[in-house]
This record gives sequence, C-alpha cells and structure tokens, in this order.
Amino acid sequence: MRQLITSSIFLFLSSLCSSALADHDIKHYPAIKWASPKGFDLTLDIAVPQTETKSKPVLVIFHGGGFLLNNKSIMSNLADTIASRTDVITVNVNYRLLSDLDNTTKINELVEDAMGSVLWVKDNISQYGGDPAKVAVTGDSAGGHLASMVTLAGRTLDSDGFDKKPLGFKPTYLPQGMTAEDVAKKDGLKVQATILSYTAFSLVNMAKGGFEAEGNPTWKWAHAKARGFFGDKINVNDNLDYYQAMSPEHYLVNAKKYTLPPQFVHVGDQDPVTKPETSQQYVDQLKKLGQSARLKIYPGKSHGFLDSGCNDYNKGCFKELSQPAVDDMVAFLNEVFHL
Repeated sequence: MRQLITSSIFLFLSSLCSSALADHDIKHYPAIKWASPKGFDLTLDIAVPQTETKSKPVLVIFHGGGFLLNNKSIMSNLADTIASRTDVITVNVNYRLLSDLDNTTKINELVEDAMGSVLWVKDNISQYGGDPAKVAVTGDSAGGHLASMVTLAGRTLDSDGFDKKPLGFKPTYLPQGMTAEDVAKKDGLKVQATILSYTAFSLVNMAKGGFEAEGNPTWKWAHAKARGFFGDKINVNDNLDYYQAMSPEHYLVNAKKYTLPPQFVHVGDQDPVTKPETSQQYVDQLKKLGQSARLKIYPGKSHGFLDSGCNDYNKGCFKELSQPAVDDMVAFLNEVFHL
C-alpha cells in the first residue's frame, strides 16, 4: 500500500510539472577544471537556479556515448532544463573516454573519474550555493552506467585501484588529506538519489555481446582501434572478476545490510541498445532486496532521447523528445528533496 501511495504521489507531481512550473533564470559557471588525470584536463559546467532557496540540492550529470563518444555538451539541454525548472543545481561532467590518451584509457578509470567528480562537487559546491549533503547523480546510457556505479560501488575504494587485487576504485579526485580508504570508511560517496536513463547494468554481457570487437561501430566512430575494456591483456573469459567489478548488478545489496538511495530508472519501449526488460530486471532485483526503486517505460521512445539539440536517429529535437521523461525527473527530484 505504501508503494502504491508513493507511486500515485509521483504521478500526480509529474502531471503538475508539465504545466504548473514556470522557468526561472539560471547562472552558468562553464568549463571548470576539476582534475587532470595523467595530464588530461577534465572540466564540468555548473548551472545555478536564480531562486531564493538557500543551500540548494545538486544533480551531477554524466553523458552517454558508449564510453567512446561525446562530451558534456550532449547533456547541456537537460542540465539547463532541470536547473531552470527546479531549485536543483546541475553539474554537467566531462570524464575520460576509452579512446582518450591514445586509446589507452581503461574502463575502471571512467568510473574513477565519475566518483572523483562527485567528491569534487561535495568539496566545492557550497561556493555556488549548493548543499553537499543533498547530492543526486544521473546519466544516460554509458553515463547511466557511471551514475549507477557511483551509487552502488562507492564503498569499494582502494588506493591501488585496479592495479592490485582485491579490485577497487581510486577516485580521480580525493578530498585533501584523505585516501580512498578514508572516503570509503566515511561513506563519502553516498548520494541521496539516482536517476538512470536507458542504462546498461552488466559489463559482462556487453563484453560477451561484442563491445570489444571490431564489429562494434562505436570504435570506428571514435576513430579508435577496437580493444578490450581493460586493454589487450584482460578478457572476459579469463578475467571475469574484472568485468563483474565493473557491473552495477554485481553490487546489489539487501536494504537490511545497507540502504541505497531511491532510484528512478527509465527507458523507451523501442530501445534496441538498452532493452526495457533489462531495466525491469534491475528494478525488480532492487525491490526484492527491499530497496527503493521505480521504473518508467516510455512508449514509442528509442535510445538517446535526452540528447541535446536535434538528431536524425530519433527524428526530433530535445524539447519534444525529452517529454515526459524530464517531467518525471523533475517530479522525482522535487519529491526526494522536498522542494
């Protein structure tokens, strides 16, 4: 009954958001350098709602692109829309791609960038009027994978990263005077909410499905030679533990042991890349474990409907394609942060 009531409130708030919320001004802080791993500068954009609310909640955004393509600009429309319709500051993040640094970046380093950016936000967002104790994460496609890894694997930190076993993550940014282990002990990466847009939950399945092979056109589009997620010496058949450590589903935990933040998962019913049944299975698993999770499947939607601007692959533009997903995201954030 409680779940039914919560879902009804969510749907009611969502219906209000589409008509009752007027846009307000936002102030931009673009291209802020937050880290330079191996000399590769990473930047983020901050959009601050110009409202009277003090110490605003924050939404950290990770863009999609198959771990090989795009940058934060592909999420700029979403970032500005959320910031202009809520009291939530948006932080739109650049992270390394597999094709960066002469195609030598490993998949775990992308997760470490995502984790590092959240730690940077918690350390610095108060300067922009944000509340470091009210942080949500979101991402679409590959960015959704990163957001889910921040949510689920944030306590699996180690100063050796993936260089030694047991496998752990060393965030690209660490608070001054703290080690990865210190952050893990204090649960410093804990977030208060998560939104996952058409997300992949298993790196094992991606590898076995041919992501690392030349037949995956994303490598060609990125002007990079196809290779393994971790380079050429590690593969899914001989090193399964590496791929499991990068799979969000590997970290699901019973709420009696550890309570995860509420998660809103959504996908289009026509998505050929991250199929609806995968999202359904993920949400069902979370619910069985006593965690808070909800799923929305949008009829007629394919992959990438939150991308900025207009595109041929979805035959439309952000403003039209993103509805009603943005309404639902706004309602979810308002609900979680009591706005």
